Amino acid sequence: MFKVFIDGSAGTTGLRIRGMLEARADVTLVTLPEPLRKDVSARRDALGGADVAFLCLPDDAAREAAALVEDADTIIIDASTAHRTATGWAYGFPELSAAHRAAIAHGKRIANPGCYASGFIALVYPLIAAGAVARDYPFVCHAVSGYSGAGKKGIAEYEASDRPAGYDTPRLYALSQQHKHLPEMKAVCGLARMPVFDPYICDYACGMTVTVPLFADMMVQRLTPAGLEELYRTHYASQRFVRVLRQEEGYLSADPLNGTNNLEIIVSGNDERLLLTARLDNLGKGASGAAIQNMNIALGLDEGISL
Repeated sequence: MFKVFIDGSAGTTGLRIRGMLEARADVTLVTLPEPLRKDVSARRDALGGADVAFLCLPDDAAREAAALVEDADTIIIDASTAHRTATGWAYGFPELSAAHRAAIAHGKRIANPGCYASGFIALVYPLIAAGAVARDYPFVCHAVSGYSGAGKKGIAEYEASDRPAGYDTPRLYALSQQHKHLPEMKAVCGLARMPVFDPYICDYACGMTVTVPLFADMMVQRLTPAGLEELYRTHYASQRFVRVLRQEEGYLSADPLNGTNNLEIIVSGNDERLLLTARLDNLGKGASGAAIQNMNIALGLDEGISL
């Protein structure tokens, strides 16, 4: 029986993690009474006494929580941005490479990827690893997400009866190009420059598409859509949660994978201008699902349990 503590269990990510774990016979959830939820001593004991602890907290609070049990044997899985580029923390995207999977399996500190970052990195990491695109390529990333990615406050704003009229339309943000996912997008892919990133939050609850366009004549290896499809199929061979598709016409909706831990890579475009899209549930493979997958791997279990 594994003891699991969720620090920040009242948030969107924490609630979904709790829901998945409550159905498991191999997990005992450690909880704190409401008066002790923010008590440092009680949290230290809960974190240090657990086999696995999820940090579903703001960045500063996640750093403080990790510091409370710096020397503990607890497996810490941080769902915040705080440790995604930190030394000594495994990046929790096991499908990227055998090295990423091994770091999760043998490490005690795991940083869960960001939702937008998961889509971008799923597309770009294999291109860099295969030498198909140079590290200094000027990547641009377009993305749309449901409002659940905005957290409890954002969800309340979108679901309020008196919300502003502007919430009816897609809303572009991160206009200063300082989005919190950008550092991991650059670092994990080993890029020489930060991508230009334009995310939209939209009036639906869950699901996202993350799209990266490429000019074929700017690639190191000039690949056709068929060649890119083969590159991704090779890179993600035998990965149960990643599927590679080809779509040349029609529409791509953002929500078909809601409620799953799956991620789809869709190759479109033509021999001159290529369009790469990752589709996922921003609360699934983009948050809670990935966290559970990382926990399973770190505990030596089948990675698909609960997923």
